[in-house]
Order: sequence, then C-alpha cells, then structure tokens
Amino acid sequence: MMERTLATGFLLGEIGVWADRTPVHEAARSGEILQLQELIENGACVNLVTYDSITPLHEASLGGQTQCVKILLAAGAQVDARNIDGSTPLCDACASGSIDCVKVLLSHGAKVNPPLYTASPLHEACMNGSAECVRLLVDVGANLEAHDCHFGTPLHVACAREHLDCVKILLNAGANVNAAKLHETALHHAAKVKNADLVEMLVEFGGNIYARDNRGKKPSDYTWKSSSAAKCFEYYENMPLSLSQLCRLNLRHSIGRQALVKIPQLHIPPRLIEFLSYK
Repeated sequence: MMERTLATGFLLGEIGVWADRTPVHEAARSGEILQLQELIENGACVNLVTYDSITPLHEASLGGQTQCVKILLAAGAQVDARNIDGSTPLCDACASGSIDCVKVLLSHGAKVNPPLYTASPLHEACMNGSAECVRLLVDVGANLEAHDCHFGTPLHVACAREHLDCVKILLNAGANVNAAKLHETALHHAAKVKNADLVEMLVEFGGNIYARDNRGKKPSDYTWKSSSAAKCFEYYENMPLSLSQLCRLNLRHSIGRQALVKIPQLHIPPRLIEFLSYK
C-alpha cells in the first residue's frame, strides 16, 4: 500500500520525522480527544517530532492529559521517545504531577530509570513535589541515587524545594542522606532554605552535621544565628545521638534497601522542643 505523504514530502508513517508543531501535538497538549482520534484515523503519524524533538506523547504527558496518552500509545507512540534534552514522556508526566499519566506510561513499558544525562523521572517528581508520584516510582524500582550534574540526587532536589513528604519517602526507602553534589549534602540545602523541620528529619536519618562542601562550610554555616534551623543545629552539635537515632543508623547500615523496614513518622524530640523554646 502506498504511504500517505505530507505537503512537505515527509512520509506520514515514518518515525522520527522533523517537523513544526503539528495538529497532533496541539490536540495532545490541549486534551482534544475527539480531534486527536480523528487525526490518527486519517493517517496522522503519532511519532512526528518538533524541532526540539518533542513528540505528541511528550505534550500529552506534560499536560497531564491521560486519555490522550492512552490514545497515542494505542496508536503506536514511542513510550520512551526523547526530546532534545533527553527527557522521556515519563519525565514530563512526573513533572506535571499526573499520577494517572505516570501509571499509564509505566503500564506500557516506560523505563523508570531511562539512561539519561539529565534529571530522571524521580528528580522531576521531587521537583514538582508530587509525593504520590515519588512513592510509585520508588515502589517500581526508581534509582534513589540517580545523579544529575546540576541538581544532584532526587533527595537534593526534594530538600532544595522543601518538599518534606517527598524527602520522607526517599529516606524511608533508603536514600543516602549524605550523598554529595560538589561535597554539598541535603543538609546544606536544608540549611540554606532555613527549614528546621527538614534539618531535624535529615539528622534523625543520619545526616552529617559536620559535612563540609567545596567552600569548606558546614550546613550550619548557612543559617542565621537567630533562626530555628540554627538552633536545631546547635542542639544536635551539643547533644549526643539519641537511642532511636543510633538504632535507626545501625539498621540502615546493616540491611539493604530491599529489606529496609519503613520507619514511622518522625516526631521532634521533647528535648529539642524545650531547647528551641528556651532559646
């Protein structure tokens, strides 16, 4: 059968054709289900890419358009297609925080750990602050230590954005609390955003309050002296680790991620509450 062609001469059935943004892209982005179905039925290629290598599936995923994602995949859209930055539709779905799109893509074989040189799906979910997406990705085997040269690990991202729920999920799953990006740890990020709750959580999971970044600074060096975060660091610098902290650290060092039992929700120690109130 003769293949249909566009006015420019490109084959409609060809995968990876370079083109401007097409009606298929627009329909996928805006969630125009009937229009998208009609375009596909009339022979439009679902794998046409724009100048920046964005496919209609990228558009639908970033827009959280679950039905369009399903239609495109059923029509043969490449589930792990990459745009010019290397991101896959799963990355975009996580960036949008659409748990439904994430589930559909994963059910169609999307790689949870695609070989990327940029932010992974887990990074994107942490950046967005979608705890539901983070939990799902962790459950299906997302690499907790995936490293981006700009953002560091997903834990770095979650801390920098102050998404405490995401931080808790990552730590409970076994993320390395002392992973470094240019010697900068998650605690450095927590100190920079002056978030005492985040500092307390990281330290309870073994965060090293004496770690120094590439400027030779400890996390506490980035706090204001009168801030609650600074008082939190002062408390931990002057008090030995509690029994619960020591037990938690011992568990994390002696068992692997697969056997790691989820640790109950953290509570600020009464001693710390008294210390902060007194100060």
